[in-house]
Amino acid sequence: MEPKWLEWAKQIQAIAQTGLTYAKDVYDIERYERLRDLSVEMMGSYTDVSTEKIRLSFANEDGYATPKVDVRGVVFREGQILMVKEKLDGAWALPGGWADIGYSPAEVAVKEVREESGFQVAPIRLLTVFDKKFHAHPPEPYHVYKMFIQCEIVGGEALSGLETSEVRFFEETELPELSLERNTREQILTMFEYYRDPGKRVIVD
Repeated sequence: MEPKWLEWAKQIQAIAQTGLTYAKDVYDIERYERLRDLSVEMMGSYTDVSTEKIRLSFANEDGYATPKVDVRGVVFREGQILMVKEKLDGAWALPGGWADIGYSPAEVAVKEVREESGFQVAPIRLLTVFDKKFHAHPPEPYHVYKMFIQCEIVGGEALSGLETSEVRFFEETELPELSLERNTREQILTMFEYYRDPGKRVIVD
């Protein structure tokens, strides 16, 4: 579970962002801007990130505040799971990333697998929708839903991409160092449960 201060900072930011979207009264706008400032101050007090960077990345969005969506492609071959090594942290993850405007979740999974691993895949089914706050990820400023979509290989070959340096398949008992911002060991083990039991029900946090 994420720390309480982070949960509060996210909620204050969301209230401020939504309020600024709809407020007309100048005094209400001032109050919501102050709430946004407080959320930035809270983040700055508990992290080493500069206030300017927090404001740009965490408190710089418009419109009604909603969670971000991360989509991961789950690909098996002969009982092994496809993973890519992230250039950013040198650790391993299921291919995936932020959902793109104009793409369905399945299309995002196909696109990310192709770009990060070189394999062409077809989506099969949705396995899980995880709320990141309930899992052992490092703290981050965004509220994130993570969708894991099983896919099957229909072509292509292992090729690293702009954000990845290696592509490999791993046994369940020999998982590499994981990029915890992107996926946890428990989540990967859950994907193997789906491989062994195709009838396992979708998990939704």
